[in-house]
Amino acid sequence: VTGLSAWHIGERFQHSTDTISRYFKQMLHAFSEGPIYTTYVRLPRADSPIPSRIAANTKFYPYFKDTIGALDGTHIACVPSKSEWDLMRNRK
Repeated sequence: VTGLSAWHIGERFQHSTDTISRYFKQMLHAFSEGPIYTTYVRLPRADSPIPSRIAANTKFYPYFKDTIGALDGTHIACVPSKSEWDLMRNRK
């Protein structure tokens, strides 16, 4: 949530990065499967209408009109151009 590295979290809570990583993976598995995931996560269907937030915005619609879930936190792999590398450094 904070975007901090395992090293920073380890320093803050005085634990090793191994401990932080181990518990992070346990929490990731707990939230991505079982009752929490099936109760709270609702993925859009292929026939779901395009959200008005995307359809009405000329900044998003041309690029995301055929993409399901792209603006709700879904990871999209991209490769920035060399001139954009500094702008994209350390971005999630």
